[in-house]
Amino acid sequence: MKPFRSTRSKNDPVSSAEAIVQGLAPDGGLYCPQKIGQLDYHEFKDASYEEIALRVISALFPDFNQEELAKDIRLAYADSFRTDEITPLVKKGDTYYLELWHGPTCAFKDIALTLLPKLLKSAYRALQIQKDIVILTATSGDTGKAALEGFKDEEHVFIKVLYPHQMVSLTQEMQMRTTGGNNTEVLAVKGNFDDCQRTVKAIMENHPDYDHLLLSSANSINIGRLAPQVVYYFKAYLDLLKKNEIKDGEAIDFIVPTGNFGDILAGYIAKEMGLPVHKLICASNKNNVLEDFIHTGVYDANRPLYNTASPSIDILVSSNLERLLYLMSQDTELIAGLMQELKEKRSYQIPSSLLEKIQSVFAGYSCSEEEMKKTIQEVYQNDHYLIDPHTAVAACAVKKYNDAEHKHVVLSTASPYKFSAAVFEAITKESIPEDLDAMDRLFDITHQEIPRPLSLLKEAEIRFSEVLEKDSAKETIERKLKEMDHD
Repeated sequence: MKPFRSTRSKNDPVSSAEAIVQGLAPDGGLYCPQKIGQLDYHEFKDASYEEIALRVISALFPDFNQEELAKDIRLAYADSFRTDEITPLVKKGDTYYLELWHGPTCAFKDIALTLLPKLLKSAYRALQIQKDIVILTATSGDTGKAALEGFKDEEHVFIKVLYPHQMVSLTQEMQMRTTGGNNTEVLAVKGNFDDCQRTVKAIMENHPDYDHLLLSSANSINIGRLAPQVVYYFKAYLDLLKKNEIKDGEAIDFIVPTGNFGDILAGYIAKEMGLPVHKLICASNKNNVLEDFIHTGVYDANRPLYNTASPSIDILVSSNLERLLYLMSQDTELIAGLMQELKEKRSYQIPSSLLEKIQSVFAGYSCSEEEMKKTIQEVYQNDHYLIDPHTAVAACAVKKYNDAEHKHVVLSTASPYKFSAAVFEAITKESIPEDLDAMDRLFDITHQEIPRPLSLLKEAEIRFSEVLEKDSAKETIERKLKEMDHD
C-alpha cells in the first residue's frame, strides 16, 4: 500500500515513510493522500490526546508501522507540554479558544514539530537509509524555533533554518538565535518569508545526488508536519461534547489565523475524515491574498508584502493551498499548470466550479493592524484574557463572520508573551520597542504567567548571527551542503 502521490503528476505513489523523508515530491509538488480515511469520533470520545493522535494519524498513514507510531506519539507528548491536555479549550464570552501554545516554544508549531522528528527517524529506519538527513526549513517566525527544538542533537540529522531578517518578532528571533544543539544552524535572509521559502524549494527541487546527505523539510510542505495538526481539531470537538457545549453531530466553525494555509488545511482534512465542521474561516492580516482568493478565485501575489505585528501571516505565496486545490479537483494537470503560472506570473485563476467547492467550506476575512490592537484590548478588558496578535486576527474575523447559528472555535496559535511589545501596546497604548522588556511590564499589569521558555531568553547566549543576501542565499547554502557532503 502506497497512500501518497504528488499534487502535480500521476507518477507512481509513495509510502508514508517515503513522503515524510522526501518532504517535497521530485516534480516540485506536495504529497497528498490518494484517499482520506474515514474516522468515527464516537469510538474515541473519551480518549487522551495521545490516543486521539494515534487514531487520526494512523488513518492518514495507514501503512506506517503502528507500534512505531504509538511509540513516537508517546515520546513526543509525554513530557514536552506544560499541560496534560496538550491543547486545552477555554471559553471566553461566546468564543472558545483552542490554546495550541503550551509546548516547548510556546507556539502551535510545537504540536507537529515535537512529533515530526520521531516520525522521520522511524521512516528513516523503515527505508534503511544510510545517509545523514539535512532538514531545510523556512520560517515566518514560529516554525523555525519549533523545528530547531524538535531536531536538535538528533543523530544523523542536521537542521538549517532560514528566516526573514528583521521581519519576525524580537522574541522569535532570540529564540532561534540562541538555540542549542550541535546539529543546528540559523540563517537570516535579507528578504521576506517568500524569499526564504523560495530558496528552500529551489534547493530541494534542483540539487545533486549527494553521497552522504538526504534533504528533507520541516515546513508544512512535509506531510509528516501537517498530519499531527489534524489531531487537535478532533480534540477540540470532543472537548465541546464533554463540556455539553454542543450536541453530538452538531457542526461547528473553526477560525484560523492563516498564512501558509497549513493549519486551516488540517481542519479541512479533519472535516473530510468525518468531523462535523460547518465552516473554516481563513483569517488574514493586511496581507490578505487568501481572503481575496476565497472571494474571487484569483490568486494574485503581485502586491506588496507588509510587515505586521502578526508575522506568521506575513506570506504571499501560501504553499498548502496547492494541496487543497488538488484534494478538491483531483486534477494533477490543472494543479501543475496553476503552479507554473504562479511561478511565472505570481498569479492564477481557478475554474468557477472549483471556486464554488472552496466557498462551500471556506470563508475569508482580514483584519487591519488597528482592528487587531482593538481586539486584543477588548478581549483583555471584557474577559481578562490575553491573546497574541495572530489569535486577535482570528477573533476579529469571528465578528466579521457574524454567524450566530454555530459555535466558534478560534485557534489560539501563540502565547501572548511571544509578542509582548505588540500586546502591551494594544492594552496600554504605551510603546516598548524591546519584547523582553515588554514581557516583564506585561506581567506586572496582568499577572498572567510568563511561560518559562520565554522568561529564560534574557539569560540565553546568542549563537547565530549570519545574515545572507536573498540573491545569494541559495548559492551559500548549497556550498555549505557540499562541504558537509565531503566531510
